[in-house]
Amino acid sequence: MSTEHTVTTAERDVAAAPNATLDELVGTTTNTAILPEPDAHAYDEIATGDADPLVLGGHAFTSRFILGSGRYDLNLIKATIENAGTQIVTMALRRCRTTENNLLDYIPKGITMLPNTSGARNAEEAVRIARLAREVCQTDFVKVEIEHEAKYLLPDNEETIKATAMLAKEGFVVMPYMFPDPIAAKRLEDAGAACVMPLGAMIGSNKGLRARDFIEVIIRNAGVPVIIDAGIGRPSQAAEAMEMGADAVMAYTAIASAGNIPLMARAFKKAIEAGREAYLSGLGKVTEDHAVPSSPTNEADYIG
Repeated sequence: MSTEHTVTTAERDVAAAPNATLDELVGTTTNTAILPEPDAHAYDEIATGDADPLVLGGHAFTSRFILGSGRYDLNLIKATIENAGTQIVTMALRRCRTTENNLLDYIPKGITMLPNTSGARNAEEAVRIARLAREVCQTDFVKVEIEHEAKYLLPDNEETIKATAMLAKEGFVVMPYMFPDPIAAKRLEDAGAACVMPLGAMIGSNKGLRARDFIEVIIRNAGVPVIIDAGIGRPSQAAEAMEMGADAVMAYTAIASAGNIPLMARAFKKAIEAGREAYLSGLGKVTEDHAVPSSPTNEADYIG
C-alpha cells in the first residue's frame, strides 16, 4: 500500500493562512462556489407590502386578496373582511337589495365593491347587468361573468371578450372571469380588460390549481394583472398561486365552508402575502435526479 501523502484542499487553505479561524476559513473559493457570500444590501430595492401595490384601472390596492361575499351570514361579513385584510369585495347584483338586509349595509367603509354579472348568459345581458350595478353600487368596477350552462359553470370566453370590449369603451374597470386559455387572455387584454381572472378549477370545487399549466402560460405573457379566480380551496393553494407569479387571488367557497370563517379568512391573507414574498424573493432551483448537500462540502470548513 502506498504511503504517499496527497495534499488536500483543507491543508492548502491552512498553509496559506495558518492562524485562520474556522469562520475565516468558511467562504473559501471552493465553498463560495456552492453558496456565494450574501450581500446584505443586494435586495434593498425590492418592494414588498404597501410599496408593492396591485394596480387595477389606475387604482392601487395594498391587499392582493379579493373576497367573495356569496352566501355568508350577513352578520359575519364585517369580521370576515377585517380578518382577510381585503380591500375588494365582489358580489352579485341581486344581493344588493334596495330594502332591508341590503348587503351593502354590512360592508365596512373604504372597501371597493366589485359587482359581478353572475347570471348573464351572453355579452348583452352582462353589459345590461354591469350598467345597473354601476348605478346601484356607485362604482365603475365590474367583474364580468358569463356562463350559459348550470352544471359546470364554465365561463364563455367568446362572449366575455365581447362584453369586455363594450364595457371598457364605457369607462368600466373590467375584470373578466375566464376559462384559462392563453389566447383568450391576450384577446381580453386587447379588448381593454384591467386584468384577467382565469379559474384555477371549477367554481366552488375547492380543488386548487387544476389548470396550472395554462395559467403559467397566461402569467408569463400577460401585460395586465392575473388574478386566480375560482377553485382555490386552501391557503396553501393560494400561496402556490402567488408563488407562480399570480398578482392576486380571489376566494369565497373555501372561506364560507370553513368551520371558523373569519379565522380562515385570516389564514388566506397570510398565505397570499407569503406567496407574494416568496415569488419576489426568487424561488430556489429544483433538482430532479440528485441530492444537493445542505452543508458545505469543503474540507476546510471542518478543520478542528
